[in-house]
Amino acid sequence: MSASKSVRLIVGLGNPGREYEETRHNVGAWYVEALARQQGVRLNEDKKYFGLTGQCEVNGESVRLLIPTTYMNRSGQATSALANFFKIPVDQILVAHDELDLPPGTARLKIGGGHGGHNGLRDIVSSHGNQKDFSRLRIGIGHPGAAHLVTPHVLNKPSAVDRDKIERAIDEALSYSGDIFRGEIGKAMNNLNGFKA
Repeated sequence: MSASKSVRLIVGLGNPGREYEETRHNVGAWYVEALARQQGVRLNEDKKYFGLTGQCEVNGESVRLLIPTTYMNRSGQATSALANFFKIPVDQILVAHDELDLPPGTARLKIGGGHGGHNGLRDIVSSHGNQKDFSRLRIGIGHPGAAHLVTPHVLNKPSAVDRDKIERAIDEALSYSGDIFRGEIGKAMNNLNGFKA
C-alpha cells in the first residue's frame, strides 16, 4: 500500500451473539467498536452487507467501518459485499483480528501476507479472489501452548489482567488512527510495533 492510498474500509473480526462478544476471538470487533466511539460513528446492522456498519469522513474521504455479523469463517461474505458495492480495492482495506502469536498487550500492523490459519482471514482472502494485500491490525491474545487448546482459548474470555492489556493495546492503536486513515501504514507500524502494555 502506497502512502497516497488511504484506507477506505476498516473491518473488525469476531463472532456474532452475546455469548461471543467478550471472547478473545472478538478483539478485532472491540477495536472497531472503539474506533467508532473515537470517531463519533454509530454502527447499525445492515443486512445487505452482513454486518454492523458505519461511516465517517476523513480528509474529505468516506471511511467505512464494518463488523461482520456472520460467523468468523464467513467473514469474507461481509467484506466482499461492502467492498464490491462501494468499489473499494483490497489494498484500501484494513482488517483487525486476534493474533495467537502475539502476547496480550501488543498490537502489530502489517501489509499483506497469508492467513496464518486464521479462519476469518482465510475466508476474506478467498472471497476477494485470493488477493492478500490488505493491511492487518494483529491484536495479541497469546497462545495456550498446544494446538488442541486453541479453539477453547479463542472462544473464552481473557482474564481481567489480559483484558486490561488487550484494551491498552487497542487504545495505543487508536492513537495512530490518523496515520491509518491516510494509508501511512508504515509510519503507524513503526510507532505501534514497539508498544507493549
